[in-house]
Amino acid sequence: MINLKKEAMQIERTTDEIVIRIPSYVDTQGLQRLIDFLTYREATAKSKAKQSEVDELAAEVKKGWWDKNRSRFVK
Repeated sequence: MINLKKEAMQIERTTDEIVIRIPSYVDTQGLQRLIDFLTYREATAKSKAKQSEVDELAAEVKKGWWDKNRSRFVK
């Protein structure tokens, strides 16, 4: 018989930060995606950019990357 003891996640708020304790069996790949999302949210929290401006910048970056790297993929 397999014992699937579930440990509860714990969230603690201090004066400087929020501490989240997660059991060690939690999938680290999924956890990394969550951390990446939280990092993005923190970085953009005070942004005044409009979505259309963000979309335009993303398109410019993608085009610039493709222009530089096209020869690596299309022969």
